[in-house]
Amino acid sequence: MKPTPLDEFPVHQTPLPMAQAGTSDRNFYDRYYFNAHDRTGKVFLVTGFGVYPNLGVVDAFATVRHGDNQRSVRFSDALESRSLEPAVGGYRIEVIDPLRSLRLVCEHPDLSMDMTWEGTFDAVLEDRHVLLEGTRPMLDASRFAQVGSWSGTLSVDGRDFRVDPDVWLGTRDRSWGIRPSGESDPPGRWAAEPREGFWWTYIPLRFDDYAMVVILQESPDGHRTLNHASRVFADGRIEQLGWPRMEVDYRSGTRHPECARLHLTTPRGEPLWLEVETLGGVPLSMGAGYVGDPAWSHGHWMGRDWSESVTYDMTSPDVVGMLPFNVVDHVARATCNGDVGWGLFEHANMGRHDPTRFSDWGDMAK
Repeated sequence: MKPTPLDEFPVHQTPLPMAQAGTSDRNFYDRYYFNAHDRTGKVFLVTGFGVYPNLGVVDAFATVRHGDNQRSVRFSDALESRSLEPAVGGYRIEVIDPLRSLRLVCEHPDLSMDMTWEGTFDAVLEDRHVLLEGTRPMLDASRFAQVGSWSGTLSVDGRDFRVDPDVWLGTRDRSWGIRPSGESDPPGRWAAEPREGFWWTYIPLRFDDYAMVVILQESPDGHRTLNHASRVFADGRIEQLGWPRMEVDYRSGTRHPECARLHLTTPRGEPLWLEVETLGGVPLSMGAGYVGDPAWSHGHWMGRDWSESVTYDMTSPDVVGMLPFNVVDHVARATCNGDVGWGLFEHANMGRHDPTRFSDWGDMAK
């Protein structure tokens, strides 16, 4: 094994060269995630890039919801070495100023972009995220989140968008650790004893004077297994916002969250009342490659120099029928004690969840 460019920098965390992960777990990953929107909900970009050292794979995706259509392009290749230049196929990320400014380029006839990200507030390091399957961590990851604005150009299916930073906002994150990747592990016992449900909420928001990040995860009986709520100010000060209580209004006959209300508390005991309205959404396991995507998933070996472009009709019965079994990223308009903000409302309520009175995978809102 040869040294890589990363080995030139004093960033090692183990006795291993940077080409090797500190664990032999095949599911080790290292990923970028971004989203961008014009505050209308009519156009919504979700995109990301990941490396999977123990699978020898590097890949990226970009998916844009515009109206009732969703276009997705994906790239995948063999990971030869890890470097400071994230790139695969027609997709690349340029880190202009770490933790502040990045450039994303995607070159494909159906979906192309040249967009620059500027972070508005400092990135927030979230609480460590662990999800067990029995006694084994199926997810054990660290992540930081940031809100910001975009500038540049975006073109999808022949339509061009001028990305004006006074209008276009978004959120992004960087995560790394253990997460289901590539070909599935043998299910073994869990085929006979499957998970009863999964409830998850992730809400990074940008307001004029602060950013807010809320992360909640609960088991089917409502026991909270992950709780993070904080806001960061322009001077870098971070406030913890306690133990949020959340109420969600689901559209009748579905599990689509139309709006949510969260009760938060400052360290001084002052109440914060956060209301979130969802606009357009992108299901992450339909085109974006997250767990459950029937066509392509992160880390899956597709061969060398592979790419693909697909489109989804979001009104198709086949697509609509899969939405209750997806983590969905929604453009979010929010108010917090009168302040207006924008960001992401990522939510999943799959299977049983006692607090919202869903008893099984087929149960829908009344």
